[in-house]
Amino acid sequence: MSDEEKYTVEKVSGPFSSAPEATATPEEEKRLVRKLDRRILPLTCLLYLFAFLDRSNIGNARLQGLPQEILGGDPTGILFEWITSSFYFSYILCQIPATILSKLFPPSYWMAATAIGWGICSTLSATAFNLPGILCSRIGIGIFEAGFGPAIPLYFSFFYTKEELGLRMGYWFGFAAVAGAFGGLIAFGVQNINFGPSLKTAGAVGGESDWKILFLLEGIPAIILGIVTLFLLPNRPESTRFLTEREREIALERGSRGAKADTGAVVRKEHIFAALGDWRVYAGGMIYFGVNCALASLSAFLPTIIKTFGYTNALAQILTVPPYAVAAIVLCLTAYTTDRLQTRGLAVAGACFVGTIGYLIVVLVPDNMHARYFAVFCITSGTYTAIGVTIAWFAHNLGSETKKATGIPVFMSIGQCGSVLGTHLYPSSDGPHYIRGFATTCGLEAFATICALALYISYKRDNAKRDMLYGRPENNAPVDTSDLADKAPNFRYIP
Repeated sequence: MSDEEKYTVEKVSGPFSSAPEATATPEEEKRLVRKLDRRILPLTCLLYLFAFLDRSNIGNARLQGLPQEILGGDPTGILFEWITSSFYFSYILCQIPATILSKLFPPSYWMAATAIGWGICSTLSATAFNLPGILCSRIGIGIFEAGFGPAIPLYFSFFYTKEELGLRMGYWFGFAAVAGAFGGLIAFGVQNINFGPSLKTAGAVGGESDWKILFLLEGIPAIILGIVTLFLLPNRPESTRFLTEREREIALERGSRGAKADTGAVVRKEHIFAALGDWRVYAGGMIYFGVNCALASLSAFLPTIIKTFGYTNALAQILTVPPYAVAAIVLCLTAYTTDRLQTRGLAVAGACFVGTIGYLIVVLVPDNMHARYFAVFCITSGTYTAIGVTIAWFAHNLGSETKKATGIPVFMSIGQCGSVLGTHLYPSSDGPHYIRGFATTCGLEAFATICALALYISYKRDNAKRDMLYGRPENNAPVDTSDLADKAPNFRYIP
């Protein structure tokens, strides 16, 4: 039977009817995890690398002649702000329906379609010759990426246990930081092509049309990778041909540890409403709002911000690389630690606090360029770590697949509203110090710290209450979350 024939909408007849009993030896399980890692992580991480490149390269294009060529110079920076935020409008609106809909299709088909879609839109950005043209391409990128980012935590939960999920999400989201570093290197190289008339702005290097080369170099690989994904990305454990029958049994048993509900292409309406009514989803959205405001600011304006430290355009591009590289390392180390300790709330709060300190330094030390550049490391490391660990946090704590497919894009959508705000905090008229932008983002990161601590305390108290009422469940025992999702008596949150 083909993947397509197996991948049909099915009803779950019992709590664990689709998960055969499989007692795996530790070596069998390690072998399976290594096999999954070798196939899933390279594809999904590279997909996110190009997704983030195609989303954030607009910030590099700002220093490569895009405003001069198609925006009439944009002296106030307002038009550029709308170009940047247009991505987030479509991204926010499409996240929830796209992620729920993704449960009804084979993951390889879904992920491939989204990658090819945003790759085409990014490539076509190079053909834009006016404001409506670049707006249309950015909106298209947002529509297709909305079906990719929130679906990845759900996809990872098909294959990885809660003790493994944090590090894998760290690897995946860490490629956003890698994209920032890689994007800076590509932009530095492109800036020396001198395509088109020479830029005449102070400190500028390169030609007015270098940004077109940038969009082509970062858009075409996404299309190619999407085609590769169609053939190589594994589908769900119960249907993929990537696993042997023995490996399939082990994978299904692993998926029932701690929480197990949906099997196959099932959407449970009651869990959709449960996610929409869960206050913790909205508290997660507040965390995500604060850190995404910082992330959007970094993605779109970091080269410009570093330029205000007194560097040329070209050097500002290359100086964005080290902060992103350090952020990726810090994120992966933190994610690994939270997996081992099985607690994530304090890590999220700590990361948000580090970001807060970074913005405070930028605001309070306006003249020391070395201190301000150090602050950039604090901001990138804190922001990326908070986002990556928060995604892993909710990838388990929502209980069932349908509640994850609803709750994750809900809090991400709230968070992306922070991204829209972040794209409007650094108009050219606020330069060179951008105090309003830095101060606003500093306050939001501090608020995210408080929200993370509140969620941590809430999860700890709920776990203690259930232990008192129902007893402490056996570690990694199967839990039927098909009816109550995370409210099942034997379900325990990761605090």
